[in-house]
Amino acid sequence: MADVIFREAVRSDLPTIIALLADDVLGSTRDIPEVDEAYERAFADITADPRNQQIVAERAGEVVGCLQITYIPGLGRHGAERALVESVRVRSDLRGQGLGRLFMQWAIDQARRRGCALVQLTSDKSRADAHRFYRTLGFAPTHDGFKLALPRQSPPPR
Repeated sequence: MADVIFREAVRSDLPTIIALLADDVLGSTRDIPEVDEAYERAFADITADPRNQQIVAERAGEVVGCLQITYIPGLGRHGAERALVESVRVRSDLRGQGLGRLFMQWAIDQARRRGCALVQLTSDKSRADAHRFYRTLGFAPTHDGFKLALPRQSPPPR
């Protein structure tokens, strides 16, 4: 996997990112594989925010993975910033070949260089394989996460 590069996503990557998110057992129930106004707005918000990075893994000119990193300032841990990693996906035909490990190590290194005290993520309880994978990277299941789904509303006007 030495031929993989990690870079900030650009607008032309959006259809592939959305396809990666939807090509997943859970993602297929909550994402659609077509770029629409909601995805356009979210991508614009992410790329405009200096505390967010939408990252893609590129191999031979093709996007083969994605993840989002959000840097969260906080007063806890003596004012430490933390990195939240979300929406990690590797193209299905490339899973199990080390790309996910390389990608996550890259994300952890980014957080370390930025001075973050912690890298955190959530993973659905049904994803046993992902949990084993994250443990091999040194992540520990130290907390229970809670989520409250809110009804989808139209975004406020800009």
